[in-house]
Amino acid sequence: MRIADPLQESCAGAATRDCRHGLATNGCEDCKVRLFSVCAALEAPELEELDRISQAREVPARTTLFEQSTQAGSVFNVTDGVVRLYKSLPDGRRQIVGFALPGDFLGLALQDRYGVTAEAVTAVAVCRFARSAFLVYVDDKPHLLRRLHEFAGHELSLAQEQMLLLGRRTAEEKIAAFLLNMQARYARIGTVSVTVPLPMSRQDIADYLGLTIETVSRTLTRLAREKAVLIVPDGVRLLDLERLKLAGAS
Repeated sequence: MRIADPLQESCAGAATRDCRHGLATNGCEDCKVRLFSVCAALEAPELEELDRISQAREVPARTTLFEQSTQAGSVFNVTDGVVRLYKSLPDGRRQIVGFALPGDFLGLALQDRYGVTAEAVTAVAVCRFARSAFLVYVDDKPHLLRRLHEFAGHELSLAQEQMLLLGRRTAEEKIAAFLLNMQARYARIGTVSVTVPLPMSRQDIADYLGLTIETVSRTLTRLAREKAVLIVPDGVRLLDLERLKLAGAS
């Protein structure tokens, strides 16, 4: 499912710069992810300037934000919901390379074309920026560039963890590491809990970990039976953190 390009939608404001594009009255200052996104590096006047080039959009679940190999014309800041990022393989299969959470920026790679497809897992809210306008905006803001480099380092760390997950690990080790990683990522954005939300499907998890859906389901069931986890609606509660950490660190 695709949506019409929001950048082509007309503005109902008296002038383009006056249109809030669905933003709250105070725009970026009211954004609930600002403090743990790259925008935390910005002062109030800079946030006002960012407001002028941003467009807030609600994206339905299972909607494609952008497709692999298409022209990279926009940058997205996820403000709510979860996005799956995947590469399409030549034989038609897909490899999920990550899940974007609130506060994550998408489309910042230096290439002119998107390297992955981004698709909403849940209903998603994003701030969307024309890539050219965003690059001009950050050019004279070294403090924002430093923050973007920090986020790039975090993404590199996640990519390295993904490589380890796809390496020579057992199914239990992969799933334990995945659950602990998701718990840490949610904690990073302010949701500290032993219950890890998992809005993605078992097939998504399988595609991310390089397993079959049957193996994912069977392993989670065994961990639940052995009281290491409790499967709850839309997530998993981590009951035996020591066991999971031992398996995830293997």
